[in-house]
Amino acid sequence: MAEHRLRQLPASFLTLETSGETETGQLADDIAMILKAGDVVCLSGDLGAGKSTFARALIRTFAADVGLEVPSPTFTLVQTYEFPRFDLSHFDLYRLEEPEELEELGLEDLLETGAALIEWPERAESLLPRDALWIQIVQPDEETDNRRFVFHSENPDWQQRIEQTLGVRDFLENAGLGSANRRFLAGDASLRTFESIASISGRSVLMRWPFREGAVSEDVRAYMTRVHLAQDCRSVLAIGSELRRRGIRAPETFSADLENGLVLSEDFGSETIVVDGRPDPARYRVAIDILVHLHRQSWPESVRLKEGGTYEVPHYSDAALIAEAALFLDWYVPEISGDPVDASLRAEFAALWHQNLDRISGAQRGWVLRDFHSPNLLWQEAAGGIDRIGLIDLQDTVIGPVAYDVASLLLDARTEMSVELETSLYDAYVSGMEKQSPGFDRASFSDAYSVMAVQRVSKILGIFVRLARRDAKPAYLSHLPRMIGYLDRVLERPGMSGLKDWYGRFRF
Repeated sequence: MAEHRLRQLPASFLTLETSGETETGQLADDIAMILKAGDVVCLSGDLGAGKSTFARALIRTFAADVGLEVPSPTFTLVQTYEFPRFDLSHFDLYRLEEPEELEELGLEDLLETGAALIEWPERAESLLPRDALWIQIVQPDEETDNRRFVFHSENPDWQQRIEQTLGVRDFLENAGLGSANRRFLAGDASLRTFESIASISGRSVLMRWPFREGAVSEDVRAYMTRVHLAQDCRSVLAIGSELRRRGIRAPETFSADLENGLVLSEDFGSETIVVDGRPDPARYRVAIDILVHLHRQSWPESVRLKEGGTYEVPHYSDAALIAEAALFLDWYVPEISGDPVDASLRAEFAALWHQNLDRISGAQRGWVLRDFHSPNLLWQEAAGGIDRIGLIDLQDTVIGPVAYDVASLLLDARTEMSVELETSLYDAYVSGMEKQSPGFDRASFSDAYSVMAVQRVSKILGIFVRLARRDAKPAYLSHLPRMIGYLDRVLERPGMSGLKDWYGRFRF
């Protein structure tokens, strides 16, 4: 075996020192939060420097299991862990005889679906990606557990990512949670990322929304603007605070950094209104009570932020509603027909939707939370009344036809809603509004419910195909039959003949 020499890093962009294993584990947390598939992290250092300790801590962070057995791959050379986020492979090249042996270990294939941590990377340095992150670990004093971490990469993206994750640690420090554990938290299909923050005082949720120039393409940004999707975290703070003030349970905000898009808020847990894969009628009934409470009130067009300034709640314009529905043309129709949609069909579609939106222009308008369905309705068993549901994913709230949120709940995209349950909940909503909201118009609501239901289902059919094809998330295709069933159901409602004839031209 050849003599081992540490790589002399040509330049470092950061040097950090930790005092003890706890701080080293926190740094491993920080690095784990920014890893993505395709990343290579090279852990360089002498024997006893702490490479395996650091790798073990990072892998346990990924697993969200501090007790996970993480054996050293000294003899197997590589150990791959399968995680929901992506796979993580732990290499130890100390016993590598020749650099070319790395190819036999399948690094290139592993990086197609995951990331790699590599101890003793110098033994195959010439075969490692040039844009890898190098972390050289040094023990300045053998009498202590202190460590020095020197960071280097030829890819400038690494410096930005490291700065961002350390910025989160500073944010937590300022919130009194500097020693908290950070764990990846699965979120929605948006650009935001979430972390579970655990400390001796309990759990909270960190939202990271670093919406900077270049974060998305110009086309995506233009679409977000057109359909009034929020582009910074001010919306979360404004909508949440106003809902709480009016008696609706939204997450309490503990700390926020508007400039860097960081919000630390209350953790409602993960239990939803779906139980054992099925909608729980009693829990959905509480959700109906929330909508009645929401819709019997008048809501402001602007909300003052305690951090300063005001947030203007967008209006759900006809142009936005049609642009969303047109995702059906952009993605779903080509998926089933194999051909793109031409301009004449798009014009026909837009004209049809203008006609139907005009038909419901007099329907009740108010705050529309937009994704009022089971993934965002978290059950709080210990609470009472409408406090038994905590609402999340509120940032895209707009002012529009309130029937939209009723349709979103009763035709839940993530679980099977029977005709009987839909009808029961619909009747409960109408009854509640007639009792609590003078002037509620049953017929007007019925028309608006039907039109908004078709609009939302059209949008979601397009979104699910887009997620599958563009974003490589094929699991979303499993929801298509449910959404098509909802569409067929709604198109049978009174007053829907025009939309039924048009959609009937496509075989579902």
